Order: sequence, then structure tokens, then C-alpha cells
Amino acid sequence: MEQGTRKPVAGTGAEEAGSGGAGPGVRPVERARLIAAWRGSQRTLVDGPSGVTLRERLDRLLADAPTAYDLDGWTDVYGNDDGIVGALERRTAELLGMEAAAFFPTGTMAQQVALRCWAGRTGSTTVAGHPLSHLEVHERDAYAVVSGLRMVHPTRAPRLPTAGEIYDLQEPFGTLALELPLREPGFVLPEWADLTAAVAAARDRDAVVHFDGARLWECGPHFGRTLPETAALADSVYVSFYKSLGGISGAALAGPEDFIEEARAWRHRYGGQLFQQWPAALAALVGLDRELPRLPEYVAHAKVVAQALGDGLAEAGVPWFRVNPAVPHTHEFQVWLPHPPEVLNEAGVRLAEETGTTLFRQWFEPDAAVPPGLSMTEVTVAASAMAWTAADVRAAVAEFVERVGALGA
Repeated sequence: MEQGTRKPVAGTGAEEAGSGGAGPGVRPVERARLIAAWRGSQRTLVDGPSGVTLRERLDRLLADAPTAYDLDGWTDVYGNDDGIVGALERRTAELLGMEAAAFFPTGTMAQQVALRCWAGRTGSTTVAGHPLSHLEVHERDAYAVVSGLRMVHPTRAPRLPTAGEIYDLQEPFGTLALELPLREPGFVLPEWADLTAAVAAARDRDAVVHFDGARLWECGPHFGRTLPETAALADSVYVSFYKSLGGISGAALAGPEDFIEEARAWRHRYGGQLFQQWPAALAALVGLDRELPRLPEYVAHAKVVAQALGDGLAEAGVPWFRVNPAVPHTHEFQVWLPHPPEVLNEAGVRLAEETGTTLFRQWFEPDAAVPPGLSMTEVTVAASAMAWTAADVRAAVAEFVERVGALGA
């Protein structure tokens, strides 16, 4: 679990959270019971990697691999260019319309290397970014602690900065970092005209532009643009291979050839030139084959699911809730309810155990400045959700809310 605004619920194998004022007798769900409920479900709206055994993951990878890469090829050695890592790098660069790409074991490392390289090239250690960005919330201030950079914020609104806000920054900056989509406020995206205007404003201020595009793969439907058209706005782009694509791990940094060569040197200095990375690279290639073409249909269905969740909660008489955004920008969005996470997780487990239906995964108590007693869950609409109709969602919501009420919440 990433560090940041989501407090994992105690007993789930992650950092312990407070009780949050749960109803009488409601305790955190034990991890073993949670996984058993997920695995025992006949249908699942929101799926995830938790609860999959090593054997199952290996069997699935082996089954999918022959169409993604020649398994008679040699394993990689330190990411050699003529092996599977090199093949993944070239394919990524081609998909993004960039000159070159470098594979990184983590997105955090890719981001830090990108910002450090741009700082050296621009002569500025100041980065303009959002206070809710991954750089600020989930990377332990690495840009400052490791690389000696500093962050300024064009806006604190729960959206990406506008061109006017970028022009109005009172001090110079060398790099504008934009997270697409911005996860913390609900995986939100600007309109295409606003994005291009923000990029133009940064250029007018003699800055380069870096996209934190961990989930850039899923942004095309909202923008109405191809991946290369979107990536072309930036000087460098980071993408993830496990977010949206279902890979094991790993990321890529893409940009001009000379920039990527410099990034490779810093990757080595940061400890990212691993001896072998073929499992992660192979899973990434599988994801590019299997999941990337399906993302537009996931995004379209997310709108159906979000509407049905809202309708179902309203029909069930829930006094307050929020589906955020009401119309998702990608295939991911948030649901908020006024109950402690222990209550909502217990209700979800009971629903799975008693009906064989998993509606949500885990609920969390945010650290952010929100009224106490609220919990949030992130909904990712992918393959497991495609068979769900709006009526299916509303019916499952009714059963979920009934169990929340039975817990005295």
C-alpha cells in the first residue's frame, strides 16, 4: 500500500488505522477472511491483485506470454538492449511517439530521475506541481530529500493548474510536473484545451514539462486524442506497467534520445539497473497486448457503473454519499460514505460470503482535511466489471447497504 492519504484498515496486512468510531462489536476485518471472501465470489465488480497466489500469477503469465514475446529468447542481463527489456523500451517509445524510453523498476525512481535530469539541464531546482500529486503525497519528499529540489504550487484546488495560475506563479521554475490523471481528487483530468494552454504557459515561462502519466494509458477517451498526441505535449513522460495494464511492477520514462541516455546513467546511480527483470517486462508486454486495447471500453463502462452506484445509493435511502467524479474521466473514480471503514469492510465481506458478490474492495479513512466519519474507496472498472449491468450494480448496492444498516452504522 502506498504511503499517503489512505489509511489501510488494521488486520489487512498493511499499516494499522484507528477504529474510526465503528459501531458496537465491529472490528477490522482480518486479512485471511477478506481474501477468502474475495476468492470465493462468483462475480466481482472491483478486482485487484490481492488474493492471487504465486502459482496462479505464474500460470497466468505463462499462459499469456507466448503471444507477447518469444519464450525461447534469452533472459535479460542488466536490461540489455537486445533482450526483452530492450524490446519493451522500444515498444513503449513507439506507443508514446517518443524517441526513446528506459525501463525503471519503480515509478518513484523514474519520476525522481526525470526531475533531477531536467534540473541539471534547465539550471533550476524548482519544480511547479500540485500539492496532491504523487510526487508530494506518495514519494516521501524524495524530490527534496534525495535530489535537493523544491516544489511550488500554482494551485491548491482539487484539479490541475490552469494557464492563468501558471502565469501567476511569483517565482521562476524549471519544470512543470503534471499528473494525468490527478488521482487524489478522483482521477480527474482537465479538458484538452486547458491542458494545452497550461503547457503553453509553462513554455512561455521557459520551463520544460514532465507528465506523471502512470495512468496516461487511460486518458485518451477523455481527451479525444491518441497517446502520441498527448505525450507530444510534454518533454518527458513516465508511465506505469502495473497501473491500468495489470503488470507485475515497473515503469518507463520516455523522451528525447539524449535525455533518456542521461536518465539511464542516473538509473544506475539510483540502484535501478537490476540484474534481471524479465518477469516484470514480460508481464508489461502482456498488459500492452491485452489491457491497453480494452481501456476505452473500460472508461465507457465506468460511466455506467458510476451512475448505477449513485442511483443505487439514492434508492437505498443513504442520507449522504458521493461518487467522485459523478461522471468519471477515466475508468477509475471514488465513492464516499459517512461510515467508518471497519463497518463498510465488514458489510462488504458479509455480502461476498453470503451472496458470492464482491462489490467494493477496501474502504479507507482519509488523512486529508475532511469531516470525521467519512470513508472512501477507489473503484477501478476493468475486465471483471464488464458483465455487470446497471441493474446488477443497483441490486448489489441495495444488499450492501442493508448489511451496513444491520451493523448499526
